[in-house]
Amino acid sequence: MDSNSKTIVWFRRDLRIEDNPALAAAAREGCVLPLFIWCPKEEGQFYPGRVSRWWLKQSLTHLDQSLRSLGAELVLINAQNTLAALLEFIDTTGATKVVYNHLYDPVSLVRDHNIKEKLAELGIAVQSYNGDLLYEPWEVYDENGHALTTFDTYWDKCLNMQNEPTTHLPPWRLVPASGLAKKNSIEELGLENESEKSSNALLGRGWCPGWSNADKALTEFLEHHLVDYSKDRLKVEGNSTSLLSPYLHFGELSVRKVFQCVRMKQILWAKEGNSAGKESVTFYLRAIGLREYSRYICFNFPFTHERSLLSNLKHFPWHADQARFKAWRQGRTGYPLVDAGMRELWATGWIHNRIRVIVSSFFVKFLLLPWQWGMKYFWDTLLDADLESDILGWQYISGSLPDGHELERIDSPEVQGFKFDPEGEYVRVWLPELARMPTEWIHHPWDAPFTVLKAAGVELGLNYPKPIIDIDLARDHLTEAIFIMREKEVAAKADNLNETGEEVVDNSERIENLPIPKVILKEKTPCPTSSSRDQRVPSMQNSKNGLLSRKRPKCIVDERPPQDNLQSCKNEAETLRTDDDLCSTAESSSAKKQVTRSINTFSVPQSYPSSSKGNTSQEFQSSDVNQLWQEVIDMQQNSSKDGATGG
Repeated sequence: MDSNSKTIVWFRRDLRIEDNPALAAAAREGCVLPLFIWCPKEEGQFYPGRVSRWWLKQSLTHLDQSLRSLGAELVLINAQNTLAALLEFIDTTGATKVVYNHLYDPVSLVRDHNIKEKLAELGIAVQSYNGDLLYEPWEVYDENGHALTTFDTYWDKCLNMQNEPTTHLPPWRLVPASGLAKKNSIEELGLENESEKSSNALLGRGWCPGWSNADKALTEFLEHHLVDYSKDRLKVEGNSTSLLSPYLHFGELSVRKVFQCVRMKQILWAKEGNSAGKESVTFYLRAIGLREYSRYICFNFPFTHERSLLSNLKHFPWHADQARFKAWRQGRTGYPLVDAGMRELWATGWIHNRIRVIVSSFFVKFLLLPWQWGMKYFWDTLLDADLESDILGWQYISGSLPDGHELERIDSPEVQGFKFDPEGEYVRVWLPELARMPTEWIHHPWDAPFTVLKAAGVELGLNYPKPIIDIDLARDHLTEAIFIMREKEVAAKADNLNETGEEVVDNSERIENLPIPKVILKEKTPCPTSSSRDQRVPSMQNSKNGLLSRKRPKCIVDERPPQDNLQSCKNEAETLRTDDDLCSTAESSSAKKQVTRSINTFSVPQSYPSSSKGNTSQEFQSSDVNQLWQEVIDMQQNSSKDGATGG
């Protein structure tokens, strides 16, 4: 340990003491300066939503208390620019090194890469670590160095890799550094404004943020709920899933620890011959794998937050209908299971994975609304909002992944209602206007006799809406839209109009037709910023192809229109297996402009409340991310040595 060394531990979405490789490394080297920088301007359209910011605030408070018990305090800075704040903090404290754990979303990748380069120019040592995944994205590829583009292939590769993920013990104590700069209080970060506090107070009744609470939630799940996960995960009401996703998103819980604990149960139950437990472990490990895969896709295909991985939706005739978007958000589509899910989301910031699949499929297949709108709304409203998982979920449900849902597939909410809420209890909780409907009519009240509706106090079109669209008509509209899309694809090919050079493919074509960037693992340049653990940036060949307590939130009555979030899943044969595992969790509400620039340049409608934070005239738009990402890639391609350092 060098007593003169002062290392900044830059916390982001790794808000824990245990198994935190950046913190563990800093603690071994000398004085530690824990730092969290809040820079809403740089979040742009992915500024976190209200419930997500509430969780972040509680988690930071919890982390600060833990760090103080070890001898150091967390410095909080509300900044206009992350790099400027970091440089000022280094200058004030005399820090000699910066360490942090990797992030994989496009905005963070670009920002981290630029910061690492600037610090290297100034002679400040920088080292980054894997604190979020079992395996880094550049550690998993095929024999030709190509990124894998189907989940099963990717996950099988991970499970069969030789090197086992390692964990890091928490430090016994931290040596604090002197000369701390002026810092902000947790309130001065502005994560919660006065108008939000009353609603947020209710969240505390259902959830307990913080890394030590995450550990308790994991223990509760492992000891009491994992064994029945294979069957309980299909229940849309109650505590039927692990409820660990918010803890994982904010890094309060190490995915390595979760994985290893679950594998231990797998070994134990295999010895005992517990077949139900073994099946549950298999399903839950797939859920972990899908989270890993979401980061893998975003790293290797950083454009996926705004356009499809496959090119099949390039010519799809989306209906940018704000009235339908509003009806979906408010839970007033006339389909009870969809409406119940959307109202629960608005009230609690949470919905079951299965409900996320149902409401997102309805959004895309029934309403023909652009999937980017739904992705952004889930980002704005989910408590466990996670951009990478959100992207994976919405692209899956839209048929934009090689192993995703067929675009033609349309599932009846009525049938799914009787399948996943057979007694109608979930619907009755969230749609009190249907509380007295008999079970046989609860999921299709429009077919109920007048006498039944009258006895239940239901007046269709008055206190509960009629279906926004008939299912047969929705199927016809979807078929027509797909026909138009394919006609345009053929015309584009014939007229040689595909300017990007990408071949338009869909799920029926061979996977070899998908342009896949090649990950080149080059030698690293010896410099104080690089190490074998540093984050890498993929070099793309054929650049003209493009860049490619465990508690449940309680029911909260709120008169404001509901908002929505989404999650995705897998094929009908695999649907029950993957649809329930695949989480879409991405959350970001922007201030006054919320723009998701897709191929068709849709703007996200401003028809629901959002935070006043995070948007300025300099906000970080999707086009900025792509431009900066391309610059990163060009730099890597022009360098013959440096392929190991990145953001």
